[in-house]
Amino acid sequence: MVSALIILIVQLLYVPILTVRTIMMVKGMKEKAAAVGILEGAVYVVALGLVFADLSNYLNMIAYAVGFGVGLYIGAIIEEKLAIGYVTLEVNIMNRNDKLVHRLREVGFSVSTSEVEGMNSIRYLLACTARRDREKEFIKIVSEYEPSAFIVSFEPRNFKGGYITKAMKSRREKFLKKSKQS
Repeated sequence: MVSALIILIVQLLYVPILTVRTIMMVKGMKEKAAAVGILEGAVYVVALGLVFADLSNYLNMIAYAVGFGVGLYIGAIIEEKLAIGYVTLEVNIMNRNDKLVHRLREVGFSVSTSEVEGMNSIRYLLACTARRDREKEFIKIVSEYEPSAFIVSFEPRNFKGGYITKAMKSRREKFLKKSKQS
């Protein structure tokens, strides 16, 4: 019984670490993924060693499987909170909305606008890139100005140049400083 509890706890540590390491690899963070992989390997060996020490103990195997499943869930929550990387957002709106564009830029989002042909009318497309941890903030702002906007987000594998790198950070800092003074 004690070994099953230890296996469960170790799995609850191991699997979230595995999840975060996998995300880091996908995002191209090789060095960080390798460092986390060392920890992951150590924890994995301990858990597996405990299971293989007594293959007749089905409780240990059940603890391993349950720990794996719950660990995946915890790992997904951790990954969501970390929000590593960037997101590209496309906003499709009926009319040009300069107030929305100004507000998004004011708080540090990159925004490129274009007029596009919809099925029945001319529409306006806002193309934006932001850190993933700001995606909900972006959607909230757009929803305030354009409640019926069609918003699509996806994660770019990589990008080069453009507005996003330094200007977004300095604009955000400027906005936060201005907000604190108000």
